[in-house]
Amino acid sequence: MKLHRLLMGLFLALCFGAATVFAADASPAGMWKWTVQGRQGGQGFDQSLSLEYKDGKLTGTLKGQQGGQFSVPDTAIKDASFKDGRITFSITREFNGRAFTTSYDGKLEGDVIKGTFERIVGNAPVKSEWLAKRQK
Repeated sequence: MKLHRLLMGLFLALCFGAATVFAADASPAGMWKWTVQGRQGGQGFDQSLSLEYKDGKLTGTLKGQQGGQFSVPDTAIKDASFKDGRITFSITREFNGRAFTTSYDGKLEGDVIKGTFERIVGNAPVKSEWLAKRQK
């Protein structure tokens, strides 16, 4: 009976250890897409983010878009980090001579990043949910 418990304990320790190693080895590298809700419940728009993760450094580009009379260029992410499955970065874009920064914070779970992003609207911070899916 003791041997059975010992073997069961060893088996469970190996399983949990393997899961921890697998989670630690997960990489955020790839192309990610999500939909951002439009202002005041208006039509949303798709966002694309290309991430690279090499030698412990997270870099990437939030893809620009063309919409009606405006064009938004590709924007490099900054202040990026990836540790213990948590991804953080920010982007700064300029509109009409003013800089706007959006900060992202999310948790990588397989092929999904789930978290929040925050930006200043008027003079108040506005936080929204972010659910990106890795494109294959």
